[in-house]
Amino acid sequence: MLNIQRFVCNPYQENTYVVSDETGQCVIIDCGAYFDDERMSLVEYITGNSLTPVHLLCTHGHFDHCMGIDVVYETFGLEPELSKKDEMLVTHMKDQAMLFLGIEYEREIPPIGRFLAKGDVVEFGNHRLSVIETPGHTPGGISFYCEEEKVVFTGDTLFQMSIGRTDFEGGNDHDMHHSLVEVLAKLPAETVVWSGHGPKTTIGTEVMTNPYMRY
Repeated sequence: MLNIQRFVCNPYQENTYVVSDETGQCVIIDCGAYFDDERMSLVEYITGNSLTPVHLLCTHGHFDHCMGIDVVYETFGLEPELSKKDEMLVTHMKDQAMLFLGIEYEREIPPIGRFLAKGDVVEFGNHRLSVIETPGHTPGGISFYCEEEKVVFTGDTLFQMSIGRTDFEGGNDHDMHHSLVEVLAKLPAETVVWSGHGPKTTIGTEVMTNPYMRY
């Protein structure tokens, strides 16, 4: 069984996830831990529960989802894994931080590890996460789906009763609609959605109530 621990991080109240199972292996998804206490809480949770991180995953390359990738790299030696299409967003994260927050992001950005694409599988412990391409918010938006446990991590593609913005550079309304209606809406209704911001929901709830999930 998966254990999903959520950390709400940085000024954008972004959701960072540590996902583990009974083996003690875990993956870290969208590490946006920026402030010192956030970074400390993340590391202490992992070490305090004797977890072994084996993947650092990014649903997309926006800075609020990646501001903590350096602490994971420095502490656990993991390089971020994401879509090739969002590589430039991560490598220019300092520019994003200045543009949106007006701050000097002075931490070293770690080298990118594996590039992920549709059909790839991320393995940890006794579980597998399938990579689903869900562009629209960014060109390289991806979601991570565990079929066995019926959970999906959607980043900023799908929120409870809302979706991610498409008016940032690289956003695309047509791609977003396809990701929502032709991809995520096709998952089993009971699938629990863990979003990049806000509370969890389910695919069935969103198909019924979220206007963006309709044709």
